[in-house]
Formats: sequence, structure tokens, C-alpha cells
Amino acid sequence: MKRYTIDPITRLEGHGKIEIFCNDAGDVDNVYFQVPELRGFEKFCEGRPVEELSQIVTKICGVCPGCHHMASGKAADAVFGVEPPPTARKLRELFYMAHFIHSHIAHFYALAAPDFVVGPTADPAERNVLGVINKVGVEIGTEVLTQRRIAQEIQALLGGHQTHVVMNLPGGVRKGLSEADRKKIEEHAKGFVEFGKFSLKIFNDVVLQNKEYVDIIVNGPYSLKIHSMGLVDDNNKVNFYEGKVRVVDPEGKEHCKYSPNEYRDFVEERVEPWSYLKFPYLKKIGWKGFVEGKDSGVYHATPLSRLNAADGMATPLAQEEYEKMYETLGGKPVHATLAMHWARLVELLYSAERCLELATDPEITGTELRAKLDKTPKEGIGIVEAQRGTLTHHYWTDERGLVTKVNIIVGTTNNNAPICMSLKKAAQGLIKKGVTVDQGILNMVEMAFRAYDPCFSCATHSLPGQMPMIVNFRDLEGNITRTVRRDS
Repeated sequence: MKRYTIDPITRLEGHGKIEIFCNDAGDVDNVYFQVPELRGFEKFCEGRPVEELSQIVTKICGVCPGCHHMASGKAADAVFGVEPPPTARKLRELFYMAHFIHSHIAHFYALAAPDFVVGPTADPAERNVLGVINKVGVEIGTEVLTQRRIAQEIQALLGGHQTHVVMNLPGGVRKGLSEADRKKIEEHAKGFVEFGKFSLKIFNDVVLQNKEYVDIIVNGPYSLKIHSMGLVDDNNKVNFYEGKVRVVDPEGKEHCKYSPNEYRDFVEERVEPWSYLKFPYLKKIGWKGFVEGKDSGVYHATPLSRLNAADGMATPLAQEEYEKMYETLGGKPVHATLAMHWARLVELLYSAERCLELATDPEITGTELRAKLDKTPKEGIGIVEAQRGTLTHHYWTDERGLVTKVNIIVGTTNNNAPICMSLKKAAQGLIKKGVTVDQGILNMVEMAFRAYDPCFSCATHSLPGQMPMIVNFRDLEGNITRTVRRDS
């Protein structure tokens, strides 16, 4: 038996390891995906005043703190049974569009682009963000950094800090927006729209005009036919901040559509003894294992799944790109895993357009910023779309508003089972008898993982019991000198 190890997985948020086991014939028997980290937020949020949680949970992750801040803020609204005034809701969404813009820019250019711009089998020393800049030019690289910086500055302006956000209070926000700052954001938003269009042009010129890359996307070992999840508005158009969660099956037919307070009727979670991550699945179908098809309870929550689950985009330029993507890839739904990168750029343009819409909304500079709290706190659920998938925060409190229990389902937790399945399919398609398994092949296995833009700082929240653990001690040459085991 031959064994290949990818440790650490590169270009992700958090830490991960992939173990690939081949039989004597050289074909892949199985693939194991391990995350050697634990974050205990669901436990140490207990006992805290619920209004503090929106600040505490931003520490879950430095890449997507705004997602947790928004989901937490909405959960706290529900705990107190209040709806923020229109100005507060729009300020929250304006902040959130800037948050999406900075994150999607970071993933495409720094984490995904090296595989396409530099090449999936290029020298690892060049297959990175510096290699991308070397290919596209310093001027473009500078513009990437500039637009991401501006998005971060908008978050700091509205949220008090770009990472440790202090914007939300139960029922509203801490401060409003001045007309002078609104004008600045409007001008920046126009720049975001142009940058979104520019990024899609780069994708078109570099990826879509390269037949080899298109063949990898469409015909490579990167496909998974499972259900798709995403938040939609009243017209079933993509929305990141509010709406209902819609799930469609692998044929594009609606499986369910639910409000945040109904999520437990449709999503169930399970644990496996070998993972810190939970495995959500569709409750009405049930857990059938790591299998594909409409009879499987496995679903994914990604930029591509959001577009699959929706009937379109709510802004005109993004809608044009949405239609182009599905026309090019053969219609809805699309199951090509690597098409997540294309969908992410469509979302980047949508976020930019929506940012401009909100910045020019007359209510955005209103002065009514918070609803009155006059109800006894109880239980509340908040759902938003994080960059990496549907994010659910569920809080239980006593009558004083002290938290008694927390449940968090993050985007990458939704995608835990699909990631495991995608890695196995990629490895089985790429590693076969007679194939020389070099760093290029192993990177192409990683590409299946990387498409999800997974964040394991977010995802590893709960401990399912005693974990089996094997610790290897190595000398300076890498030889194992001692092994300590705790097997289940």
C-alpha cells in the first residue's frame, strides 16, 4: 500500500492535512481529511450577556469576523424580539457588502489565482500571490491591494474596527453615517464595480480563453452532484444579509425554503469520532453517508450553491454575468466544483453593485438607529450568508439575557462532507497506476479543497467526545522516533 500526505494544506484559513491511501495496483482506496485544531466558542460564550456575543464571536476568525458579527447581531435581535429600523438594517448591509468585497478579493487573487494564473503544476516557489503579480503585472497587483484596503477602511468606518467589529447592538447599530462619509463610500463603491468587472475580465482572458483550464473545470475530476443551499430574497434572488434559506436538489428542483427560526426542521447535525467538525445534512432526507445524488442528505453552501439555489442576481451587471456563467457551463444547476471561483467573482460584482445602491439610498444617513427593547429575552436565531456559505447563530438565554447555550453552523461546517467527498473524487481521478505522483498532482488534489475557500478557524467549534489521537515525534531528519497513541 502506498500513502501520500499533504501536510499542511496550503492557501486556506486554518490548518489541515490530507492522507491519500492507494492499493497495491496504485489506485486510490480512500482519502482522509484531518483538521488538527479546536476552537471552543460554543462553550465559552455560555454565561455571557447576549449583547456581548456579537463582539466575542468576531474573534472566531480574523478573515470573516464581520460574518459572525452580523449573524450574532441578528440572533440578538431575535432574542429580544425586535426588528432594527430601516436605516440600521441598511447600514449593517452596507458594512457587509464591503466585508464580502474584501474577502472575495483576497480569496480569488491570493488563494485561488495561483492555480490558474501561474498554473496548477507550476513550481511551488512561484505558485503563490507573488507569482500572480509577476504574471499580471505590479500595476494590477497594486490595484488588488488598493481595493481590498478600501473595503477594509469602509468596514472600520461603519463597524468601529475592520476586524474586532463593535457595530451591532440588539435592535440596531451604535452610530450613523454622515453625509460626508456617505459620499466617500459612494465614490469607493463605483470603484468596486469597475474592479468587479475587471476581475471577471481577467477570469475570462486567463481561464476561459485557455482550453486546458476549461477542460479541467468541466471534464476534470472536480464534480459533485448534491443539493445546493443559499439565502434568497422574496423574488428568489441572491441576498447575503436577509431572506429565507432555499435548498434545491441536484436537478435544480426546490427541496425546501425556510426562515431562520425554522432551521432545525430542515438541517440536522452529526458527529464522527475522527473529526472535530460537525457534519450537517438535510433532515427530511436523512444521513445516507458520503454519497451523491438527490437521495443523499449531503448539501453544499458555497458561492456556486447560492447561485444554483437562486433564480438570479438582484443587480443588473451581476445578473448578466450569472447568465453568461450558466450558458457557458451548460445550464443550471452547475456541479463543477472549480466553477465556485467563477461564481465568487459574480458575487464580487453583486456586492459592489449592492454597495453602491446602499450608499445612494436616502435612508442610509437616517438618525433612527435602534429599536426599543421592551421584551423579556429568550431564544434567538440569526442567519446570513458568509463568504464560505450559510452561517447560523442560535442562542438560548435566561430571563436576564445571560446565554445558556450556543449553536453555530458556519459555512465550512456545512461543506465538511462535500469537502471530504470532493477530495476523494479528485484523488481517484488524478492518482492511478502508472501516474507519477509529484507536487503538481498533489496540488491538483488540493484544488478540490481550495475551491470551497474553507475556514477551519470558523469550523472547528465543538468537541464531540474523546478524540482518537496519534502524536508522532520526529528527529531533525524527519524520522519518527516515538509515537504516543490514544485510539478510540
